[in-house]
Amino acid sequence: MIYRNWRGTLEAVCIPIAALLFSLLLFGIFCAFAGANPLTVYASIYKAAFGSWFAFQNTLIRAAPLMLTSLCTALPAKLGLMIIGNEGAFVIGGVGAVAVGLAVSGAPPIVVQILMALAGIVSGGLWIGAVGALRYYRAVNETISSLLLNYIAIALLNHLVGGPMKDPNSLNKPSTYPIPDLDLLGNLPGTRVHYGLIYGLIACAIAYFLIERTTFGFAARTVGGNIRAARIAGLPVGKLTVIVCFLAGSCAGLAGMVEVAAVQGRANESLNANYGYAGILVAFVARHNPLAASLVAILLGGILASGGILQRLHNLPDATILVFQGLVFLVVLYSESLYGRLGIFQEKPTVTSPPSAPYVASPSTL
Repeated sequence: MIYRNWRGTLEAVCIPIAALLFSLLLFGIFCAFAGANPLTVYASIYKAAFGSWFAFQNTLIRAAPLMLTSLCTALPAKLGLMIIGNEGAFVIGGVGAVAVGLAVSGAPPIVVQILMALAGIVSGGLWIGAVGALRYYRAVNETISSLLLNYIAIALLNHLVGGPMKDPNSLNKPSTYPIPDLDLLGNLPGTRVHYGLIYGLIACAIAYFLIERTTFGFAARTVGGNIRAARIAGLPVGKLTVIVCFLAGSCAGLAGMVEVAAVQGRANESLNANYGYAGILVAFVARHNPLAASLVAILLGGILASGGILQRLHNLPDATILVFQGLVFLVVLYSESLYGRLGIFQEKPTVTSPPSAPYVASPSTL
């Protein structure tokens, strides 16, 4: 039997694109009810996101943390886990990076930046690694525990910036002491885009290679496919669960470090910028593929960059972009039920006739 394997690839591409287009249609209906022309709204979104080099740089700035936070959901999904603690790991990674950056201030800038990155990676990794450990060793639902840890992380951020780590000069908006300018991440030459974009692209490439091209990734995918078979095969399911969750959290923690070391310059309530929650959407639209996540992050980054122009030009509420994100998330979740059910994408085997046996004369004819 000869199978046309291209159908599966076509399905994986067409269904997400159709989901995004349908989301645009629903968003257009929402804009029409809000009193705005949907076509001009779409044009404004494109102009604010990709209409010029300046606009595209704003898109890339927002895409960098989305690439990293999306991996916090995409990697555990390979194990069959649904983790949505991206925002908590993002916040904890940012706080940890600021604490270490201020503690080692005065060292060579490259040393400070490396230590801040390690602090963000370890902080976020431990935060989500704990979720994996609770799931495997205590059977605590990972979705609920990771969601609750988001609120704990935000509460911890507010406590630290308003108390032990507060800069006395930050009166109206409690913040930590600023990271010295020499220790901040710089921009790519000739652009306004910081080096966090490079971190995101490299992380997505490494994650793809790790999951799809190594024995470790094969073992993780085996656990996600059939945990009972993985145990029978002797795979260390508990160790794999904790390690993958640690790696997932470390990516979101690194995103938090990028936010404070390249954008904010300090930690305050602005660190809770919903990049973690948006990263969940990126992971789902990309179907948990790290390489696809980097492209989806640029698309969603452009949408986030257009929020202000919709408010100024079309008098739409500031939360309009959040409505669009919610519509995309709901439609993408529904589209998951369509995989394998549409006849046009189902594999159609072609049965080939077996070769005819050579003629052999019977003894009676000899």
